[in-house]
Amino acid sequence: MGKWTLTWALLLATLLTQGQNLSFYKDIQPLIHTRCATCHRPGGGAPFNLITYDDVSRKLSFIKKVVTSGYMPPWRANDHYAAFSNSRKLSEEELNKLIQWIDSGAPKGKVSLAAERQLQKMIELGTTYHRTPDLTLKMKYAYKLKGDGVERFVVFKIPFELDSEANVEAIEFMSNNKRLIHHANFAIHPVEDPSIDIYGTIDSINLNTSRYLYDQWLPYKKEMTYYGGWIPGTSYESYPRDMGWVMPRRGVMLLTIHFSPTGKDEESLNGVNFFFTKNPIQRTVKVISLGSAGIGERDIFPPLLLLPNDVRTFRLRVANSKEDLSVLYVWPHMHYLGKEFKAFATHNNTDTIPLVHIPEWDFRWQEIYRYKKPVILKQGDIVHMYGTYDNTANNPMNPNNPPIVVESTGDMRSDQEMFTMLLLYVSYKPGDENLILD
Repeated sequence: MGKWTLTWALLLATLLTQGQNLSFYKDIQPLIHTRCATCHRPGGGAPFNLITYDDVSRKLSFIKKVVTSGYMPPWRANDHYAAFSNSRKLSEEELNKLIQWIDSGAPKGKVSLAAERQLQKMIELGTTYHRTPDLTLKMKYAYKLKGDGVERFVVFKIPFELDSEANVEAIEFMSNNKRLIHHANFAIHPVEDPSIDIYGTIDSINLNTSRYLYDQWLPYKKEMTYYGGWIPGTSYESYPRDMGWVMPRRGVMLLTIHFSPTGKDEESLNGVNFFFTKNPIQRTVKVISLGSAGIGERDIFPPLLLLPNDVRTFRLRVANSKEDLSVLYVWPHMHYLGKEFKAFATHNNTDTIPLVHIPEWDFRWQEIYRYKKPVILKQGDIVHMYGTYDNTANNPMNPNNPPIVVESTGDMRSDQEMFTMLLLYVSYKPGDENLILD
């Protein structure tokens, strides 16, 4: 036996031995639950569950294929451009462990169902966070979605009255079936005036057919405490220890659900989980939206219009004209024709500050990206956004064949396009550059 043959034989024997020493419940289940089961669970949006040993063992060849190709777990951001702490990507060590376990016959090992039971409990509560929600505000009744192929925009009024204000450390959109939803937005409106009835008005409004009924909710919208949302692939939103925002004692949450067209009748029950903390909120988290339906929408150049068989890049430049910011999260957004998204800031027209780069946009797998360290945007810094769109038949995500004219009117319809980026931030304090957001 030659030297190299012997070396490879020893390496193979070592890998096989390592794989045989791995077992599902001890080594693999924690990885699957952390990286896969956030979506591969009932109502999670993925097409099958990955919770139990039987769930995983039925999909071994598929799992091996998608993880070795890098297609799963889904993570579209370019980590060499900007560093994010909530990456779902498998490390090289995790990938090798998973493949070795599969190649060695996927040994089950000593059965321990504690983790499965805990995960099932969290699934029943509709959360992927590490603990039970302190408050869940959800629709009064499940919405009956008709399978007529029509997309719908429906706003649900969810009133609340708490014993007292509460400090929020995390929030999370929850749903019994995320596959039905194109996107969701929610706004928290305080209504302290007891003379304003938060219960007696209509519970929901279909914006397709009865937008005129919205006027009865106008008394609720004098103030807004917080604004959040969900798009396919998005996880929960959490804040560092002394940051967050204060949930008002009394008010209304207006939850807007954009239902995707479906071919069969379904029921959809949705809401928002809130996680409170006793730690004081010293720095309030705020949200700013740039681009479509936000600041600078009219300054997108050229105007956001896509002709058939057109591949085009649009740009937007917005100056930070107010205070110095410490950005915690960045949230880029496009629709089906998106091809590439890139954003950065410039300081004094010289220094470049990377924000986010999605080299291969995929509407099905988006995220609200949490930085490893806050990104500092000083007053006067310029934010630059570039979005490339592919309205050709070569784009497999193009819903139109042949391609048609696609515009952007700010209605957020799926047959239109968007070019948007949200920034979640707090006011800057010296030393923020050194904060770790893990």
